Amino acid sequence: GQLIVEALEANGTDRIFCVPGESYLAVLDALHDSPIRTIVCRQEGGAAMMADCQGRLTGKPGICFVTRGPGATNASAGI
Repeated sequence: GQLIVEALEANGTDRIFCVPGESYLAVLDALHDSPIRTIVCRQEGGAAMMADCQGRLTGKPGICFVTRGPGATNASAGI
């Protein structure tokens, strides 16, 4: 998880959108001590749409974390 967060920081990521889940708890733990702002969302599709809008507005990739399986399926609505 720490390596992922360090890579995001190195590439200028300042915020991520997520629906917390057990499949990436290590990343969430690493984000706790990171300057990256974590926006917790209630639904995966909404999180993906927010990340898309962030990317369009800033010109940088929008980052969205969701759980595997149903979470990824729900996130596809925002792609």
